[in-house]
Amino acid sequence: MYSSLPDIELWNAFANGDKEAFSALFQRFYPLLFQYGNKITRDSDLLEDMIQELFLELWLKQGNNPVQSVKAYLLQAIKFKLYKTFRNKKMVTTNEAENYLFELSQETLLINEEEDQERTKKICAALELLSPRQKEVIYLKIYKGLSYEEVSEIMELNYQVVRNLLCAALKAFKKLCAFILIPAVILLS
Repeated sequence: MYSSLPDIELWNAFANGDKEAFSALFQRFYPLLFQYGNKITRDSDLLEDMIQELFLELWLKQGNNPVQSVKAYLLQAIKFKLYKTFRNKKMVTTNEAENYLFELSQETLLINEEEDQERTKKICAALELLSPRQKEVIYLKIYKGLSYEEVSEIMELNYQVVRNLLCAALKAFKKLCAFILIPAVILLS
């Protein structure tokens, strides 16, 4: 029954105290939260704890927060829980927490690895040269298919700034790819 409900209806059922809706929310969003959180930290034990803590806090509040997008709300919540943990453990300063290394791994690229492994490596090298914010906006908008509004909410930027950031990130990525993919023979001539 719950698996076919839209996210917002599932959230509203949970907000009204439905335990099964809460369980369905957890099952639906755990993989996405883990995948997204894994781009921020490689400590899977910490990440699992933070996701469970997030859902415990949600249960205790009984969904008091009105949300427009459940996916964006939960992604933003796990991001801030992780950053708060980093700050509290003095792993990074407050300023560094906001720009904490956001990684795009080779798995997130939609390139057939067997077709051209060398090209894939060069594309990954180009992605690594982007700023953490540029990597994050590309990941959320392109690889996760979130709307500009959802990305705006997660990254706490206004709508137009997200559009501009994505545009700048894609332009920078294109330039880097063009430079990196130029055969070495041409550069040596």
